[in-house]
Amino acid sequence: MKGGTFRNTQWDPTLLSSQIVSMQLCVYFTLGLLVFVANKLSGDNYSLDHLFEYHEIHIYDMGGRLVICAFVLNAFLASLALWCIVRRAKLCLDFSCTFHVLHLLICWWYNRSFPANASWWLLNVITGTIMCIGGEFLCLQTEMKEIPVGYAALNQKSDV
Repeated sequence: MKGGTFRNTQWDPTLLSSQIVSMQLCVYFTLGLLVFVANKLSGDNYSLDHLFEYHEIHIYDMGGRLVICAFVLNAFLASLALWCIVRRAKLCLDFSCTFHVLHLLICWWYNRSFPANASWWLLNVITGTIMCIGGEFLCLQTEMKEIPVGYAALNQKSDV
């Protein structure tokens, strides 16, 4: 007889794939909106170069600094996406790394060369760290909530 487990640990490729796709779509959507706002504030023309061109990550002018701010702010929003979509603190590092590895591959394809800019790498390490730690914090807050037990729990309405 098999003992009970707290969570179902069976591998579900459909769930995993849909979570990866959902994370990519949510994070790129919010990043696109933030970079659009940053470009409007700096007076630059909006293009995909600001999302995927690693030469656009610089501090030499206001446009580059605002794009960097958009990436950092997006990391915090990506933490919220991890909390809403993944809901497991244990998986936040995996999904954060998956997003950034896929972003690396997209940038590599878009630029037709491997990103060699140190500021691009630094920005992605920082945003990956913010995304992972923020997502883990939010998920742990949810996972650590008290589970009502006993007769009093039956009389309370559940928000699940």
